[in-house]
Amino acid sequence: MPKPTPSKKKRLAKLFVLDTNVLMHDPTSLFRFEEHDVYVPIGTLEELDNHKKGMSDVARNARQASRFLDEIVSRAEGEIKDGIALLAKAGERPSGRLYLQTEAMNGDLPATLAVGKTDNQILAVVRTLQKREPKREIILVSKDINMRIKAHALGLTAEDYTNDKVLEDADLLYTGVRQLPTDFWDAHARDMESWKKDGHTYYRVRGPLVPKLLQNEFVFDESSERPLYALVKERSGRSAVLETLRDYTHAKNAVWGITARNREQNFALNLLMNPAIDFITLLGQAGTGKTLMALA
Repeated sequence: MPKPTPSKKKRLAKLFVLDTNVLMHDPTSLFRFEEHDVYVPIGTLEELDNHKKGMSDVARNARQASRFLDEIVSRAEGEIKDGIALLAKAGERPSGRLYLQTEAMNGDLPATLAVGKTDNQILAVVRTLQKREPKREIILVSKDINMRIKAHALGLTAEDYTNDKVLEDADLLYTGVRQLPTDFWDAHARDMESWKKDGHTYYRVRGPLVPKLLQNEFVFDESSERPLYALVKERSGRSAVLETLRDYTHAKNAVWGITARNREQNFALNLLMNPAIDFITLLGQAGTGKTLMALA
């Protein structure tokens, strides 16, 4: 008589402990861990509260994360310490569970780590959870590289947060920027026309890349000592006109004392300071200067 096949043990869901910077980077991170569980320490909640005021992207994200947490907690059916079911993004099926810290966790950290520092409090939580559930994978998720280094030094598992890098997100959106190949001028200099007007230099170019260029697209070439930063002013048939940009990285072109700190900010200021443009959309991560430049 054949022996019954032993049933497979259900694999324990991982438990991801979230650092504050993850929620301030992506408030929807609460729902991004699929069937696994999420743990939010008290220190994380306190830091969210400390960063919620203001009009910056970080402040808005902190407020949105707090709203998400409030919605989840308000529908809790049992004890919070037992975890609250997280719903999938579309709401069709439950995914993991959300756990909030409901008791003090000292974690037996080295004496050199200051007890009152929030980062160390979160590390203590991870260490306590690891001791309580040795068979379960406890993972600290943080955007702070030094926090992850400290966690590894303490023998804890730590990861960067990359779950927001999915196909439906910013990676697939049109950037409005194109890097020109290093041989661009060799391939497009034939019959090139150039002229100056209103402080800008214009180039009418013809060549194999022209059909791929888009009107109002920024292009750049940093392969030579004199880099090119330009806007595709027009494209017709086999030719395109490139208009060089004003250099807002230079102090002489500062806008109310504000200068561009990188290539993308320079592109943005060229759009924002152009009175002929009525509507502009800027996309970027929190802290990249979108609000500051728009107000300038």
